[in-house]
Amino acid sequence: MELLTFITFIGLFTILGISVFFAFLILFSPKSRKRTESEKYYLSSRTNKPQPLPSIFDESVLYLTVVVPAHNETKRIPLMLQETVNYLEGRKLEDKNFQYEIIVVDDDSTDDTTVIALEFGNKNKNVDLKVLKLEKNRKKGGAVAQGILSSSGKHILFADADGATQFSDFEFLERELKRIVDKDGFGVAVGSRAHLVKTDAVVKRSFIRNFLMHSFHKVLYIFGIRDIADTQCGFKLFTRKSGLCIFSNMHVEGWIFDIEMLLIAQFLKMPIVEVPVTWHEVEGSKVSLIKDSIQMAMDLLIIRLNYFFGFWKIHDPLSRLKRE
Repeated sequence: MELLTFITFIGLFTILGISVFFAFLILFSPKSRKRTESEKYYLSSRTNKPQPLPSIFDESVLYLTVVVPAHNETKRIPLMLQETVNYLEGRKLEDKNFQYEIIVVDDDSTDDTTVIALEFGNKNKNVDLKVLKLEKNRKKGGAVAQGILSSSGKHILFADADGATQFSDFEFLERELKRIVDKDGFGVAVGSRAHLVKTDAVVKRSFIRNFLMHSFHKVLYIFGIRDIADTQCGFKLFTRKSGLCIFSNMHVEGWIFDIEMLLIAQFLKMPIVEVPVTWHEVEGSKVSLIKDSIQMAMDLLIIRLNYFFGFWKIHDPLSRLKRE
């Protein structure tokens, strides 16, 4: 009788543990939300009223889309946009077929980020600059995804608003992407700061910052990201087809979104190349070292568990195009 009671207890305890585990996944897994009505339109200094956003499912009409996620970036984004435009306009002078657009995704800023971006566009009438203003903060990954899903470029680059990466290094990513792109049009070029690990830019960081960086890399290795030394650099280039297939499958919108993005790319067997870029630390980081590191660790666990148990599946968005 006592053995039966013990077995019953173990069984109930196991069921309770499994229930708590799945409740944890359901409770803490990211919940995607649809765009609000206003988020289906962009603002531009070229027009007097909001215009409908294009879709990545449409045919490309430009060579390059640059997506800039921005949250309270009035101080840093003007310099970043100016450096970006200086380079891109130089390319246009060399090649008339080099047409581009810049999409600034204002992630529910509480400052004048949208106003500053539109003022920049007004002063640079030759620049196709769009501003997508999000009604509710999605965090960086969500802002990047919304911009990429609204892109018109054959190639799509996302670049951080802080301007920490030298924008002209785009040409290195562009060259390497063209080298690796496969016959199906897939390819991802990842900007990397890994070569800077032993330089003063990293060595002089605080002990806790470097400890968290190395710990993060160890966790990534365990979880299967082993070929990319720097997953978090905010400077990544995609072919249009890669952007479509990756970002229509994304779930995570926080800082760890780069990891899910790379996992999806690996699952779809996309060629990925890591490219060294010129980078410098810029004041005004939005990352809270301890809080965001804990959140990133939990998000990483949630990503792996959801894919492992099949709650999240990677679908083929191109099947939609074939049906249409």
